[in-house]
Amino acid sequence: MTQIAFHFNMPAKLPYAVRLLRKAALSGAKVTVVGSPADLAYLDEQLWATSPTDFIAHVWPQADPDLRDLSPILLAPQVPEQGPHQVLVNVGSSVAPGFERFDRVIEMVSQADEDRSAGRERWRYYTEQGYAIQRHDLNLASASL
Repeated sequence: MTQIAFHFNMPAKLPYAVRLLRKAALSGAKVTVVGSPADLAYLDEQLWATSPTDFIAHVWPQADPDLRDLSPILLAPQVPEQGPHQVLVNVGSSVAPGFERFDRVIEMVSQADEDRSAGRERWRYYTEQGYAIQRHDLNLASASL
């Protein structure tokens, strides 16, 4: 069964997502990121410019299939039918159809009221479907540093 993890209470989820994707790429994971076109465009820009000497390889669904196979990160407005299905990172506001094809799903929820409300709806959906949820409260993590 797919493992579901919620990362929540970050001030802004997209900058956090960039750091998470960098870490995932360095670990060798294959990650698909789903979200709105605007959020994906932001991530695309930031993954090109994490630092002057750092680039996080990523592609879009329309890229050449060989490039998609080589890239650790796929930015997609929806879950693709084909491809490696290791980790799905959802920066969107609703459950991503097709999430169950992945080994692991990471749901991101910022401190913004509307994002927290949407996150609660996703949490409710997963629990109603019988998924156990791992909690990663970033407020607690930063308080213990």
